[in-house]
Order: sequence, then structure tokens, then C-alpha cells
Amino acid sequence: MNGTIAMAPLLPVAFIAGFAAVGLLLCLVMAWRRGGGALWRAAAVTALTLMALNPRIVDEQRESQTDVVAVLVDRTSSQRVGDRPGQTDAALAHLRRELGRLDGIDVREIEIGDAQPSAGGGEEGSLVTAALRRAIGAIPKKRLAGAVIVTDGQVHDTPPADAIDAPGAPVHVLLTGEPDEVDRRLVIDKAPAYGLVGKEATIAYRVEDRLGPGAAGLDNLARVTVREGDKVIAAAQVPVGRLDSFTVPLTHAGPTVLTLEVAPVAGELSALNNRALVTINGVRERLRVLLVSGQPHAGERVWRNLLKSDPAVDLVHFTILRPPEKEDFTPLNEISLIAFPTRELFEVKLKEFDMVVFDRYVVRDVLPPSYLRNIIGYVNEGGALLLSVGPEFASERSLFNTPLGGVLPAAPTGQILETGFRPEVTEIGDRHPVTAALPKARADRANRGTGLWGRWFRQIEAAARAGHTVMQGPGSRPLLVLDRAGDGRVAAVLSDHIWLWARGFEGGGPHAELLRRLAHWLMKEPDLEEEGLRAEVRDGKLHIVRRSLRDAPATITVTAPSGARQSFPLETAKTGASQLVVPAEETGLYRVGDGERDVLAASGSLNPLEFADLRATAGPMTPLAAASGGGVRWIRDGLPDLRKVRADRDQAGRTWLGLVENRAYVVTGVTEIPLVPPILFMIAALLVLMAAWYREGR
Repeated sequence: MNGTIAMAPLLPVAFIAGFAAVGLLLCLVMAWRRGGGALWRAAAVTALTLMALNPRIVDEQRESQTDVVAVLVDRTSSQRVGDRPGQTDAALAHLRRELGRLDGIDVREIEIGDAQPSAGGGEEGSLVTAALRRAIGAIPKKRLAGAVIVTDGQVHDTPPADAIDAPGAPVHVLLTGEPDEVDRRLVIDKAPAYGLVGKEATIAYRVEDRLGPGAAGLDNLARVTVREGDKVIAAAQVPVGRLDSFTVPLTHAGPTVLTLEVAPVAGELSALNNRALVTINGVRERLRVLLVSGQPHAGERVWRNLLKSDPAVDLVHFTILRPPEKEDFTPLNEISLIAFPTRELFEVKLKEFDMVVFDRYVVRDVLPPSYLRNIIGYVNEGGALLLSVGPEFASERSLFNTPLGGVLPAAPTGQILETGFRPEVTEIGDRHPVTAALPKARADRANRGTGLWGRWFRQIEAAARAGHTVMQGPGSRPLLVLDRAGDGRVAAVLSDHIWLWARGFEGGGPHAELLRRLAHWLMKEPDLEEEGLRAEVRDGKLHIVRRSLRDAPATITVTAPSGARQSFPLETAKTGASQLVVPAEETGLYRVGDGERDVLAASGSLNPLEFADLRATAGPMTPLAAASGGGVRWIRDGLPDLRKVRADRDQAGRTWLGLVENRAYVVTGVTEIPLVPPILFMIAALLVLMAAWYREGR
């Protein structure tokens, strides 16, 4: 029974108080004048006042509430080094046993992972204090018994000591790791996000050593290497703590992924932060294209318009209108045409061009065999060659019959097909990035609303010798053939009628998109690689894209920064690009492999805060534990017992940690009983008044 006495006034309290005050005052005046019955009248006033206040006994039915303990487990990346996972699991199992034997305890376990800044900003690292604040905020204050945090002490959101808001219950900390640990770290001081292709980029870095209070010193020299994939770009022996730099060339457009790594030292805690990933996006300052047109034709302007529409393209265009056999002894000062600068273009400045295009070029001794051999060398050393051919390719004056034929992917048969046909993407073209998922043509009356591409009316018959045929004409004859020659690339368009698409004939076709992709593939844009593996971490997830021309499934192996490996089956896609998304909960470098290629992806910032210092420490959490009355214990020294304590007692000892016993409850029902029935107050008041009258009558 939980009974208490409470008042339920029958009249307003102010009225009752006024009545009592006036009545007692009159009684005092009567007593001062020595009137008879003053005491009895005072008793009558008191009885009437109590009757008006209506005292009652209130009995509450109470239900006891369990105390709540928050157990926070730090599972961030720094907690995965050394023996810390084992210590964490052992501590968690011990806490579960200890809390299980205590009566009236409700446990709320919370795991804390790496926090990564979002696109809109935000904190990163181990945000243990924020997680503690959220956990305590969800617990009623009268039920909070305390909190226990299992962590290595590397917490990045602890407030200053003078700004700590103690939660009103003890916060205990169990520390993993060892007090005297050693850690070496590679720090990227400065790295450009973009760079010009053909230029060099500079990466500034330094090596830092972190030593525990009792740790021995390390070697003052560190060996740092830079790799692109598995290829070592540079290496250096640098003093620890001094700022140094590497200069690396940017050889292609798109991302250049570099790995900087410092060699580990004996006794080092972990090599997780010995490596850093730097991605520099190569941008072409100007794309220099040499376009050589032979016989003028309706499609010549298509190439020119396409290349001139891009302000980043420097186009050098020559149309050979006056071949050598047309020498007619006209004085040079009377000729409006200029001589074709063969030596300047094909010997002196050939390697300055990113791509060479021959558009219906006819062999007329303008380019001697030595210059054509220069083009072969240019392609083998990484250059790009594109041929758009017409009837001349099937004649004796074909480029195929020159030394350049050695790198061409298709050999003409001498036949020319002049009939209407719709270009088609081949089976392998459906998977090749140049032709996969090309947009359909406009649906109009000409093609009866089908959305099919418009027809072409001429194709040069040829036999594909190498590479991939990604588009075909009538009878499955090669129409667009792509090939690699040495370090360069070659493409052959076996028709000169693509201009019909540009004019919108029968709805036209994706000429601009096709030629754009074709040029970018020749320029080795990474997004258009037909065989490739890419990985990127976005919003806490690892996005993997594997492109292949083969129709065989693959197994993707993901190695997390902590070294944990997972394998995922990956089915092939019709477009050749298969995608996989897996959680990326750790901070650091992920390695993704498909059995043939390995790529790296960085999760977190360039210098992740979580890896800034891997040593275990009691420093950040000690002020909070002290302010709340809690204790800090190293797990290696033994796991403490848990016990219930009163709020006004010590809450931590050498071998134990205390949890506050709140004895909280909720009221489930209330019963009210009058302390004295009102009729008894009335009878008492009448009896007292009668006594007063009797006294006054004597």
C-alpha cells in the first residue's frame, strides 16, 4: 500500500482560508475580552475548516520500472586492428553476462560504425559522443542507470572539458588495445584533383610516427613508393616528419589512380594508414585532330562540323584538290590553292596530333611510303587513326595497298554494294561501349513510326582481319571495325553515307553520338574501355562496374581496408556493363578484383580521420567518465564486475563498475478514501458549538 493524505476542497481554497482567518480572529478578540466559550468557538471554526478542506487518503497502485543501461560498442575501422576485435567481443560477452545476473536491468546495445562526410558536408571519424547522446536521450531520465562504452579511445567528437554535460548517471569506458603502441602514418599534404594530359602533377606528402608513452623510437628514414596499378612509378627514401613530393606524368584523359605507400616498421600496430589513394582526373587542354580529305563528297562536312562543334578541339583540315599529277606550270603567285605541307604534318609535327582522320583519301603520291610508315609508328606508340572510306578503298589507289595497310583492321575485296540498307549493331556491338544502347532514330512518316535508323545506300565490302566488328550492313558484312595496334587504336567506317543520318533522311540516326563515342574510344577514354573494372565509393556504398565483351559470368572479390574478403557472383548484362553495389562501412582502401584486374577505391577523405592515429588511448574519454562519476579501465588488465549502487554512493571501484539503482515506477491506478466522513465533521462542529453556548450561558 502506498497511501498518502491529500486535500479535496469542497469550496475554493481562498474562501476557506478567509473563513478560517476571520473566525479565529473573532475567537482571539473574544478571549482577549475574557468572553466565555472562546476556546470552544475556535474548535468549531477548526472543525468547519477541516470539513471544507475534505482531507482524503489517496492509495496509489505502482508498477516498478526496470533501470536502463546503454552499452555502446565501437566498431569503427581503428577497432579492427590487432587483437582489438577479439577484445571487443570478449568485453561484450562479459557485459552481457554481468548485466544478465542483475535484476531489473534493461540493456540497450548500440554499435557505432565509421561516420563519413556526405555530399553536403558533415563530420567523419568515430562519433562516439554523439551516439552516446542519442542513446541517453531516448532513455527516461529516471530510469537511466548508466552507460558502458567499449572503444579504443580514438573518439573524434568529444567536447572540451569545460563544456561536458554530465548525463546524471555514470559513463564507464572499457579500452581495447595496449597503452604503449607504435604507429607510422602516410599523410597526403596536397594533391591536385585535375591535371592536363601530357603534363605532370605534383603530390606533396609526409610520413608521421606516433609513439606511445613507453614505446621505443623508430628509424628516422622511411621508404615511400608510388604505384599506378601494379606498376611502380617512383620511389624515394625520405626523413620522417619532413614534407616531400612526387611528380607523376598524366598520360591519358580520365582518372589516374595512384597508390602511395610507406614501408611498415617493426613493431608497428597496423599498416592500414601506411597507404593512401590519390585520383587525378586528366583533362585534355586541347584535342588536336588532323583531318585529311581526299575526294570532295557530301559527307565531308559531317566530319568537319562534328569536330568544329567542340571548342576543345583544334582541327587541322586539308582537302587535297590539286594532286601532283595535275601540275600545269601555272606560276605559284597565280595559284589560290596552297601546297599540301606533307613534311610538316607527317614528319615534323605528326606526334603533336591526338588523332588522324582519313576521309575518302585516294593514294596519289601526295604521301610517300615513308610518311605512311611514320603513321604506323605513330599508331603503335599510342596514336589514334580513323578511316572513313568510299569507292576509292576498293580500287588500286586504296590506302590498304600502302604500308598503312599493315595496321588496318579490314581488307577490301574490291566489291562495292550500292543498295539501300539499315546499319545494324552486331552481337558483340551490343556489348561494346562505342555502339551499346545507341539511341533510336526519330519516328516519322518516312520510317512509319518504327524508330528505326534511316537507310544508307553504299558499303565497301571488306573482310575483317582483326579487332571487333561492332556494326554491319547487308549480309552481315563489316561496316564499323575497331582494333588495337601496338599502344594505339584504329577504326574503319566502311561507308561514306553516314551523312544521310546527319541530314535526317528517313528519320536519320545517332551519327553525332556514334562519332563522339568513336572519337573518345580512339582517345582511350576510360569510360569507353570495352574490357575494364571500375569501383567507386559513394554515400557509404561501393559501386562496382565491370565491362566485358565476353558473355561469361564473373566473381568479384572485395577486400575491405581491414583485410576481410568477400566474393560476389556477377551476371553479365546485355549492354556489356554489369553493376554491383555492396555496403562500404569501413574507412580506407577497398581492393576489387575479378580474377584478371584489380582496382582500388577510397572510402572517406584523402587523409581519413579514423586513421590519423591508430593507437589506443584513454585521453579523449577520461574527462566525460570523470564528470559523470564513471571509470576507465583497460581490458587487458581484466574485465571489471558490475553492481548496483545508490545514486549518492561511489559509482566505480578498482575491480568494479557501478550502475545507479533508481527504483523508478509508474502509477497504474489511484483509490481515494475520505479521512473522516463529512457527517462526523458536522456532528463535531455542532457539539462544539453547543458546548460553547452552554459555557456562555453560565
